[in-house]
This record gives sequence, structure tokens and C-alpha cells, in this order.
Amino acid sequence: MFLTGDRILQEKRTVEAMIRLHCRDQHQGARELCANCAALLDYALTRLDRCPFQEGKTTCAKCPVHCYKPDMREKIRSVMRYSGPRMLYRHPALALLHLMHGRRKKPLGWKEDSVSD
Repeated sequence: MFLTGDRILQEKRTVEAMIRLHCRDQHQGARELCANCAALLDYALTRLDRCPFQEGKTTCAKCPVHCYKPDMREKIRSVMRYSGPRMLYRHPALALLHLMHGRRKKPLGWKEDSVSD
């Protein structure tokens, strides 16, 4: 199921699982996301759709291109700090694939001059 070859789809599944886990435990405890977490998920999915590296991407934390606005970046960091350790129990396949992709130092196809300031 998770080994589809579609890197962005897998990353979307991972970030959604992390946000849902965080929201359920830290906010309202319901099945539906609170408004803030729903907005964060929508933002993260849009960023993934626009990722310049697509299938060659590493994890966002190791990416040389910071496409998140600073406030959203801090929110997703908070979610990941909380959800990351819990993902091994709740979503082990997603967690292991995320760790594996995080071992990549730079995105595939990354060139220092490929992004202009």
C-alpha cells in the first residue's frame, strides 16, 4: 500500500497522519481536525504539490529550499516533535519510510545554483 513509488503521495499520507495524531491528542480528541490543524494540513499538502523536487525529495527538514512561511514552519515542527516518536506505534510503515527518506542528505537533482535568492 505505501510502496507505490509516488513519493509525494507517501509524504502526504505521513504528514496527514502526524497532524491527525497531534490534533487528536493535543486539541479536541475527536475524529475531525480542529480548524487550526485543518488549515495546517491544507497548507502542507499544497506545499508538497508545489515541491520542486517531487519524487527526488528528501524530508522537508533536510531540504535546502524552505517553502513554508515561518509561522507555518514552526507549527509543523511542533506537530512533528510530538507525533514523530508516536508514529512508530501508530503508523510504523509510514514512520520507517519517512526515516529512510530522511537519510538522504540532499534532494535528488539538487544543484546549488538551481534555486535563486
